[in-house]
Amino acid sequence: MQILHNPRCSKSRQTLKLIQDAGVEPDVVEYLDSPPTIQRLDEILKMLDMEPQQLMRKGEAVYKELDIKNQNLSRREAIKLMIENPKLIERPIVIKGDKAVVGRPPENVNELL
Repeated sequence: MQILHNPRCSKSRQTLKLIQDAGVEPDVVEYLDSPPTIQRLDEILKMLDMEPQQLMRKGEAVYKELDIKNQNLSRREAIKLMIENPKLIERPIVIKGDKAVVGRPPENVNELL
């Protein structure tokens, strides 16, 4: 099990705690410091059954600064933008095998435990 984690985010910390309380020690990836590759984020999006725009944090300053809402980005362009600006990626994302969930709310992770 892997968690794309931001230790400064309360939902991310709560999700990690739920996983650990279940007796699982996940591979913790602090994605702001080590963002996934374009290919990996594309795989994760497919596991989540989401399009890039659905996984973007629309309240982030960079989302507004880049005026992403009004851009007609291709899937690859949107993913590339998320890798270049990892704050745009919703968190946390928990991955187990070929399944993934967004830990919002943290209890979403229960379906992988």
